[in-house]
This record gives sequence, structure tokens and C-alpha cells, in this order.
Amino acid sequence: MGTQGSSEGESVWDYPRPPAVEPDRRPVRVECGGHVIAETTHALRVLETSHPPVFYLPPEDVRFEFLRVADGGSWCEWKGEARFWDLAVGGELRGRAAWSYPRPAEPYGVLKGHLAFYAGRVDRCTVAGETVTPQEGDFYGGWITHEIRGPFKGAPGTLGW
Repeated sequence: MGTQGSSEGESVWDYPRPPAVEPDRRPVRVECGGHVIAETTHALRVLETSHPPVFYLPPEDVRFEFLRVADGGSWCEWKGEARFWDLAVGGELRGRAAWSYPRPAEPYGVLKGHLAFYAGRVDRCTVAGETVTPQEGDFYGGWITHEIRGPFKGAPGTLGW
């Protein structure tokens, strides 16, 4: 699979289940309200069958002054209990704009403290300068770039895949 993809791209149907985690050293950036919320060259990509990659950013590269722990959470059968984060920037609150795993299940311990952002709930997310397209739906948070091929889970009618 690799982080750069091939000339044909990466098919999400070649990604494993349970998901794999791999480092990605391309520049990753999250922007909202005229601020850079997060920026790193040390992202982790989670690759799961039928989903565009989810990018997890290390806590040292996230500006937590813009984030507030949100009410509630969710459960992933592989990674465990997720915590949601609201984004407060420019007098605006973006509910559940990010999530993290405070105590991820093994073998996903490497994700501890890292944050993933919903590209559709912030102004812009980029990978190596390319603006990503958010995965459809309001539950999954994959980022679609030019090298990623679907079809993708998340759109109406795909929950049973």
C-alpha cells in the first residue's frame, strides 16, 4: 500500500480488516477560522477496508487551546472508546470536529493521545498541500486524496457493507 500510492492509486478494498496503522511523513495540516489548528509530518494513517484513510495527528502538533472535550463518545470494535472534541475558534463552536482514543485497545496503543479531524467540520485539511475531500456521512472521518479509490462506505445506503 505505502503512503504515496501507485499510479493507479490505492483501493480502499485492498485495505485490511481489522485496520492497519502506518506512519505517514507527508505534511498534514488542519485549518479553521483563519488558524492552523494542527500541522505535522508525523501523522499516523489508519487503513480499513472500504474507508478512506483516517489521519491521526500527534498531540504535540495540535493546538489544544482551540479544543474542548465534547459530551459523549463512541465505541470502535477495534480501537475501543473514543472521545470527541469540539473546536472553538473565531467565536464559533464546531461540535465534534475531532476525536481521539485516550486508552486505545491493543494493537492500537500507538494512537493514544493522537487526534483525528473530520475534514467536513473544519475549513480545510491538506495532505502534502492537497486539499482533502471528506468521506461522506457524519460518522466516519476518512480523508480522500487523489491517490485513493473507492467506492467508500459512509454514503446513504452503505452502512450494511
